[in-house]
Amino acid sequence: MLTLARLACCAAGLAVAALTWSEPAAAQRVIRVGQADTLTGQNLPELIAMANAEKRLGVKFNVVALKSDDVVFQAVINNEIDIGIGDAYKGIDTLKAPVRHFFLLRRVAYFPVVNSETYKTWKDMNGADMAVHARGSATEAMALQMEKANGIKFGQISFVPGSEVRIIAMRRGTMKATLLDLPNTRKLTEEDPKKFIVLPVETQSASDEIFYATTKFIADNKELVQVLSEELLKSLRIVNADPKAPARLRTELGLLKDLPKPLADDITPYFEMAVPGGLFPTDGGGAAAAKADFDFLIAAGRFKGQNADYKIEDFWDLAPLEAALAKVGKN
Repeated sequence: MLTLARLACCAAGLAVAALTWSEPAAAQRVIRVGQADTLTGQNLPELIAMANAEKRLGVKFNVVALKSDDVVFQAVINNEIDIGIGDAYKGIDTLKAPVRHFFLLRRVAYFPVVNSETYKTWKDMNGADMAVHARGSATEAMALQMEKANGIKFGQISFVPGSEVRIIAMRRGTMKATLLDLPNTRKLTEEDPKKFIVLPVETQSASDEIFYATTKFIADNKELVQVLSEELLKSLRIVNADPKAPARLRTELGLLKDLPKPLADDITPYFEMAVPGGLFPTDGGGAAAAKADFDFLIAAGRFKGQNADYKIEDFWDLAPLEAALAKVGKN
């Protein structure tokens, strides 16, 4: 059974604060997986994959929730966890750390929400103001990309940190257009679907959450990383084929048993919106994802220069994914 721990960062390192699932048998090998924030139903694709990988490998995955992506990255390079889920690009680039991505789990998903009393199409947005989270953020990069994709120019891109703050401004009418993540997009548009609408947007190709590990861990655990990649491919393809599958498989596999009912009830609605939004790639990312990420990071100001200045092999180990695709098949 997957084990879930809540970890807190302290001066001495990482300390276990609570265990909510069963402890693995002492003789079994435990693979420590870390990600930012606590687990919810939105994490079921990776939890399903890990549960199935456990059966094949005879190991136990211990999923830990850490304070931030930076803490996850530090835990990986300090060997406090084995596999991280998040974004290691900046850490790899800045520290030249021996860490590589190996599987794309989710793409970035921000949606342009507008007040339909003022704007109804992208043409209407030419010269209009767009509110984003912060300078150099993913939302700013998305806004710049949307200008190019729709042949428009925003009058001003304003920086308003916090989705909740932007939602309040949209409700009050002091803000007419903003970029929101999937949960907050749903919250606002469901409150008043006539007033708040989502403008059409192409499938977003930049990465949001990627599996990564040290080069040593990947080299020393080739079978494990490949099998995990295979099961992730299978899980994401199931989710894309049937957004109701995560809720059903949660029950069948005994995952997230203590999930509060409101969060459990939100599982299927979330995936029914996420799947059409293109959040879950079915090919594991690889070279194409890396190139798209370079463009995105440059647009966001996190990387300097041009796409050609960055080498895929400096950020990704493609071998596990290529082996998994050869086994499972390309979609």
